[in-house]
Amino acid sequence: MSKVIFFKHPLKLIFIVMLGCICLFPPANAFAVENRTAAPDQTVSGTVTDGAKPLAGATISIKGGTRNTVTDARGSFTISVSGSSSVLVVSYVGFETQEITVGTRTNLSITLQSSSTELNQVVVVGYGTQRKKDVTGAVKTVKSEAFNKGIINSPQQLLQGKVSGVNVTSVSGEPGAIQGITIRGPGGVRTGNTPLFVVDGLPLDNAATSGVGDPLNFLNSADIESIDVLKDASGTAIYGSRGANGVIFITTKKGKAGVAAVNFASTVGFSSLARKLPVLTADEFRTEVPKLGGTLDNGGTSTDWQSLITRNALSQNYNLSMSGGAEKLTYYASFGMQKQEGIIKANSLDRYTGRINVTQKLWDDKLIIDANLSYGATNNKRPPITGMIGDAITNNPTYAATDASGKYVPYTAFNNPLLNIELDKEITTVNRLLGSITTTLRLAKGLSYKLNFGIDNSTSTRDVEALPATIPVRIGRLDTYNGVNRNTLVENYLTYNWAKNKHNFSALAGHSWQEVFIQTRNYSISNFPISQIEPIYNPATGTQLTLADNRPGGSAIVNELQSFFGRVTYAYDSKYLLTVNFRTDGSTKFGGNNKYGYFPSFSAAWKISDEAFMKNSVFSNLKLRAGYGVTGNQEIKPKSTQALFNVTTGSGYPLAATGSYPSGITYVRFANPDLQWETSKQTDIGLDFGLLKGALTGTIDVFRKQSSNILLEVVPFDPVSPIALTYQNVPNMKITNQGIEFELDYNHRNSKGVSYNVGANFTYMKNNVEGSPYSILASGSAQGSGLTGATVNGYLNGQPIGTFFLKEFIGFDASGISKFRDLDNDGIITDKDRISAGTALPNVIYSFYGGLGYKGFDFNVNFNGVSGNKVYDNTANSNNYKLKLSKNVNVTREAIASPEESVNNSAPVSTRYLYDGAYLRLNNLAVGYTFNTSKMGNFGKYVTAMRLSITGQNLFVSTKYKGFDPEVNTDRNIAEVTSYGLDYLSYPKARTFIIGLNISF
Repeated sequence: MSKVIFFKHPLKLIFIVMLGCICLFPPANAFAVENRTAAPDQTVSGTVTDGAKPLAGATISIKGGTRNTVTDARGSFTISVSGSSSVLVVSYVGFETQEITVGTRTNLSITLQSSSTELNQVVVVGYGTQRKKDVTGAVKTVKSEAFNKGIINSPQQLLQGKVSGVNVTSVSGEPGAIQGITIRGPGGVRTGNTPLFVVDGLPLDNAATSGVGDPLNFLNSADIESIDVLKDASGTAIYGSRGANGVIFITTKKGKAGVAAVNFASTVGFSSLARKLPVLTADEFRTEVPKLGGTLDNGGTSTDWQSLITRNALSQNYNLSMSGGAEKLTYYASFGMQKQEGIIKANSLDRYTGRINVTQKLWDDKLIIDANLSYGATNNKRPPITGMIGDAITNNPTYAATDASGKYVPYTAFNNPLLNIELDKEITTVNRLLGSITTTLRLAKGLSYKLNFGIDNSTSTRDVEALPATIPVRIGRLDTYNGVNRNTLVENYLTYNWAKNKHNFSALAGHSWQEVFIQTRNYSISNFPISQIEPIYNPATGTQLTLADNRPGGSAIVNELQSFFGRVTYAYDSKYLLTVNFRTDGSTKFGGNNKYGYFPSFSAAWKISDEAFMKNSVFSNLKLRAGYGVTGNQEIKPKSTQALFNVTTGSGYPLAATGSYPSGITYVRFANPDLQWETSKQTDIGLDFGLLKGALTGTIDVFRKQSSNILLEVVPFDPVSPIALTYQNVPNMKITNQGIEFELDYNHRNSKGVSYNVGANFTYMKNNVEGSPYSILASGSAQGSGLTGATVNGYLNGQPIGTFFLKEFIGFDASGISKFRDLDNDGIITDKDRISAGTALPNVIYSFYGGLGYKGFDFNVNFNGVSGNKVYDNTANSNNYKLKLSKNVNVTREAIASPEESVNNSAPVSTRYLYDGAYLRLNNLAVGYTFNTSKMGNFGKYVTAMRLSITGQNLFVSTKYKGFDPEVNTDRNIAEVTSYGLDYLSYPKARTFIIGLNISF
């Protein structure tokens, strides 16, 4: 295993020296005794609310003094003041600060008003935070109260429909399945267009440890406080080689000083198949088979195979959290358990999570230590899902699944999918521990040093078991796959802030080192006896263990990334803002001639609403932004730049005219020291605005992102190369994404307790490939009988990524055989007659939502949709045509909809099975009631808040697509060239109803 190390010992030395300096040489006055004020002579108490509910954690301080306090979970506070002339300053994030003169009052009821467009909201950016009103790039923050509700397996689902320019695709209805997400469209040809995720300051590796499921499944959505999305390069360039696809920051919850709270949340969900494929019923099957000239194989019963393999699934979710602390120490701790059944039988996902976040302040707050530790354990059980779905939609519906005794019946003409539930299973367990500790030391006025150390370690075991049986005859087999994924991060950086008069300046400079170690091992054994002991529990019962049939395997890789980064921000008069980012990345993935990449960005903003000439305008906020930056993409296979050798036996070079060939070492891959990063250059111009005193807010962004130096696995230029494919930076090839984003939100609350909000976001985006030296790059390999070697997608110049490159179906000839357009008029239908028939990428992504509240009641609804895209129904292509039905294979009604079609007509890949993929989905609908616990007698003394809710998920979909669901993508890439919009026996989506209860103590 080859490994390039930038430095072995200096990092450890820096780490130890920095900690030693903190302990041995604390800042001046680090242990000084806190000054105490004279005893006050008046006590004031009260409550702080937003007009409807209490605000826990609001700060109450004495103007000009040092004493302060915070409200508890009921919004209550008590503070001592020196006299009636004292002024209380009441503040809370997202609300206008109020100043109140105490006078003779001893009890106050304070109502805070929402701040204008929440411009003081803190936004997470790379290696720091900024106030929203000071941000110069395209950044969107989604708080926990705005997250999507329902059964959530990964953080991406929380964002669906919430952020313009972000397309989240639930490509499968299976619990824990990978969630597709792109920000402002895909910029590369290969897989690896996923944004960089940063959890509490630790950048994650997007690899799934188990090889299946979503890599973010370990995170409990109940622990997430906010998600910040950096969309343009002016912000993402601070992450250099990994920022091309955008950056998503996930911030988990923390405790608040003076507010001790215990929260218990429980949900129970009931899921069912949202939409069946309309295959023929048993009676229809008996009627239609003879019409086609087939000999009916009549089993004499009526069976709905889709209903037999699916079920009404139960999901349970329980979360317990504790938070609180004092002025110097705050904590947040949680435990979560989720048990989710899939709507396909024998499929389930169990997840257990634990988290503790602690913040400790020392030395008059000169030293702050943040420690975050989380643990996630998932257990995923699944039968052979793809095969079961294929059987369920094609099996003869006149045959029974069970005999008179209730046993599953094996058939020779087709497979009984219920037997798979008994005989086949796949169990994947993943244990993941993620921890980070961040130490912030204030060295001098405005100058602070931060050390960030994090580790993300996960292990997995995946067992694929086929039990032995006599009917059908099977010898049994067990395949086991073990994985380790370890991600280590060490960062050191300095931050300096300076302000004087109208000038405000900050600077950041730092160094980062990150190592990712990935290891896999696999082994197998066959021929098990039929017994009560399953092979998964005792592989030693297997008797066939040969290198020919059960050769062990494995791999190990180490990737390192060393980076130097910096940022400068400048503001003049709080109206004219400038941000400059720069990062240099060195990666072991690239060759010696291009080890380092350089990624700068620039952005500026003008707060027009703060100008004198806008003083009496209708705008509460009006800010113009513009930015440009360069980012990179390094997502290729490790060691691709290094030479690779192989030991051969009996197939080397001859040393004599006769006799066997001796063993030797041969090249498997030549070195490629010139390989370098993909580069994305992005320009963004945006306008943020607020009207009606901040009640109406919105954002408009126009962007253009162009990727070049495209990394692609292609045929080597060297004709004597020892391998068929090698990575190259394709010269002149460019992929461009450009479009416009629009967001609008209106919030209103009146004095009678009525509140409502409506909003929408809209993205129009255009993608284009140009400069490719290849006439076509094929992807999307079709599956099914007679479709071997056929492809669906094609990358062509002048067309978007995800283009469908197909023969154009134009009807049937006089013999009932399919006709296709002859583009070159040569009288022969070949691949030269294929056309660009649309793309799987939507050019419009939109969402609209609304909410209504009155006293304790609340109602929220969220719709999302896409248009301009198409979906290729490979399921119909491989199964639904007349010839299948004539041979007693079930089909949909659409397969026999054309009477002129011959029963002998074949079904090659063509536009016949290409459908409009646009949809509008009622994604979430929730109704809830928050009880007034203060009026609940003794119960209210211990319970500070209680809410009961009912949520509907995936309640309605409007689409022209004929399959289970239009939001689908079966990965059928070829040589890592990504496929898009292909549906083949995909796991159907569920419609779910959830009852939830939240109680705070």
